Amino acid sequence: MSATQPSQDTQMPRVFRQLLVNTLITGVTSTFLWFALTFWVYLETRSVVATGVIGGAFSISSAVLGPFFGTFVDRHRKHTALLLTTAASLVCFTIATGVFLAVESSHLLRLTSPWFWVLALATLLGSVAGQMRSIALSTCVTLLVPDGQRDRANGMVGMTTGVSFAITSVFSGLVIGTLGMGWAYYGALVLTAVALVHVATISIDEAEPEPAEAGARPWDVDVRAAIDAIRAVPGLKMLILLAACNNLLAGVFMSLMDAYGLELVSVEAWGLLWGFISLAFIAGGLAVARYGVGRVPLRAVVAGNLVNWAICSIFAVRSSIVLLTIGMVVWLTLIPVIEAAEQTILQRAIPFARQGRVFGFAQLVENAASPLTAFLMAPLAESVFMPFMTDGGGARWIGDWFGTGPDRGLALMFTIAGVLGVAATVRAWTSRSYRVLAVGTAVAVEPAAAGPLAECAA
Repeated sequence: MSATQPSQDTQMPRVFRQLLVNTLITGVTSTFLWFALTFWVYLETRSVVATGVIGGAFSISSAVLGPFFGTFVDRHRKHTALLLTTAASLVCFTIATGVFLAVESSHLLRLTSPWFWVLALATLLGSVAGQMRSIALSTCVTLLVPDGQRDRANGMVGMTTGVSFAITSVFSGLVIGTLGMGWAYYGALVLTAVALVHVATISIDEAEPEPAEAGARPWDVDVRAAIDAIRAVPGLKMLILLAACNNLLAGVFMSLMDAYGLELVSVEAWGLLWGFISLAFIAGGLAVARYGVGRVPLRAVVAGNLVNWAICSIFAVRSSIVLLTIGMVVWLTLIPVIEAAEQTILQRAIPFARQGRVFGFAQLVENAASPLTAFLMAPLAESVFMPFMTDGGGARWIGDWFGTGPDRGLALMFTIAGVLGVAATVRAWTSRSYRVLAVGTAVAVEPAAAGPLAECAA
């Protein structure tokens, strides 16, 4: 089955369903180990800076490696790309496990120890390699699924991500709280090996990929082709910049949410709570898989972002695990809707031969934003906002109704980020780029329309 002549069968192709199963296995492994490492480091060191650096390192690594892997995906078979990422994860997790076993925890948990950073780096690269699969999987949706069903296929991908997130949220907290970090590494090794064997058995019917340009070396990164493809579609740059802005602000939550939550409940309760909250992610993915993202996918992107940032503006006004839970449930319900709509727009707008590079470049632009805030916000929280709301000016000015203490400093940062997110979304919604891309997307969604947006970028 080709991307240009898809089957009209209403059932998702069997190969696509197999890839979803494999994605579930690798998603569980990558997210589980990274969650476990973050929990473990914070509980052992009580350092917000350490967890912020770890969280930021994940996103910045994904950003830097995105264009490399996107170029590789376009120039190689998709099955080869999936095998490569899984094998890379297995090698990295093996190295991390070896360091964990060889170095005593008293030395390993010193932030000045090189062994700590070797452990973190190996775990990071293994987890990022697993996440790089998303680029190949997005191109596989175009390759394997008919155009009219791709939004639903993207919803199934989001649902799978939610299931893996729910599983890992529960078990990472329980494992760290009861068994220890060692068992997290042992489990990751086993699951990654299973995923590698499984993906090797999957056969994807695909044509030879577009050859590299004359004189290009295997390790060259082709960013220009991605930029040219994005420029060829009116309004598409706005969508990518909006996602980058959202990720920039999301860096505040990425670097501080675990510290905030662990101030309210125990690590076991926090893990179980995330498992429960992750059901909302699954529900959002199921809704997209069943109903799609509507006639105008861009409208779903903007509406979802507007609701999410409004929620982020208010869920931390009190030190309440209930309010935090409600806010995160709404957030995670809408994330798969937003992401499925974004993926659907890109899959329709960009020629198949360039999609890997465009997805990789988009990942660079979007994910490079959040580490900037993650690296900045953790030290800023410890040195400015937490003292500000404990015994500083903030405690005196708004402490009577907002509350006082270190956790209220974190809460204030969440509220400010939410307000800025609302402003950025409204600005995008009222822009000319939004109107142009929305009209183009609506035409592309209609089966009887003159043609998909891909024709504009050809």
